[in-house]
Amino acid sequence: MKQNIIRLTKIFTFETGHALHGYDGKCRNIHGHSYKLYVTIKGTPIDNPENSKNGMVMDFGDLKKIVNEKIVDPLDHAVLLNINTAHKALGESLRESGHQVIFTPYQPTCENMLIDFAQIIQEALPDHIALASLRLYETENSYGEWIATDQ
Repeated sequence: MKQNIIRLTKIFTFETGHALHGYDGKCRNIHGHSYKLYVTIKGTPIDNPENSKNGMVMDFGDLKKIVNEKIVDPLDHAVLLNINTAHKALGESLRESGHQVIFTPYQPTCENMLIDFAQIIQEALPDHIALASLRLYETENSYGEWIATDQ
């Protein structure tokens, strides 16, 4: 019997600030983006009339819960700064003033955020569901992609 692999995509939005330490342009300054994250998973629809999720690869609500809990809620209206740079002191100062600061062990570029998000989401998905791809829009017309088959 044919396996019938289906891909599902859910879109998330969040507002996050960051600064790129050592960058030679404007993005070295703290600034923000209205990020749009496309999360695409793949799997085989459940074929069991006794299962309340019959016919689904994964309930969109379950995917929403995972991505909101692991990615969106922590990052929304936060500032991402690389802890391995002089931005650590800046971040600590902002925290002391009551700001939401998340330190990353990497330069918080769209590319590195995608690598981080892929690992976090993959670890949270049920075993029978695979992360197929991520697309992260940093602006309306600029985005990066992580695609499982490229890894």
